Amino acid sequence: MNEARRQKIVSVAHNRQSGIIVVLEDIHDPHNAAAILRTCDGLGIQTVYFVFEKETPYNPRRIGKASSSSANKWLDFEIFDSSLSCFETLKQKGYTTVATALSDKAESLRTAQFPEEKIALLVGNEKTGLSKLSLIRADRIISIPMAGFVQSFNVSVATAIILWEITRQRGDAFHLPQKERQELLETFIIRSGK
Repeated sequence: MNEARRQKIVSVAHNRQSGIIVVLEDIHDPHNAAAILRTCDGLGIQTVYFVFEKETPYNPRRIGKASSSSANKWLDFEIFDSSLSCFETLKQKGYTTVATALSDKAESLRTAQFPEEKIALLVGNEKTGLSKLSLIRADRIISIPMAGFVQSFNVSVATAIILWEITRQRGDAFHLPQKERQELLETFIIRSGK
């Protein structure tokens, strides 16, 4: 590995954030999922959970190499066969769950604050959105105010907008601890050889 490549890997590991997980619940189109993975990588988010309760499962490592720009090579994934088991895992790990939905109970992204140390952003199916269970169990619900005739953005665009705002508010306060950063660096070096 040349020195420029090594420095890039060190920089990426240094800029990864702790305490953010993105949960993709029954995302139908792998290309939408791949676009979300690209956003996660670009914003320094390392971990993505996939829930396949109603949709046919696909392997996040093998989807949309063009649309993800190979982000799927660098991220970590966990796959669940139910939203309930995903929620149980998130709660055990101490995450505040933030659902994205068009709902009268939703906070506007314009005014929402994200002070939590651990946030799991839940994103739902392109047609039906998040499951009722996820909307009931979520600690918070967020929506993006719309100014046009359409009611919502594409799922990958909406995810990018919300994640950008969360990471903007968090700033540099939530970088990985040194030990986790070193472990991630070693993982990246291994993955770079594949």
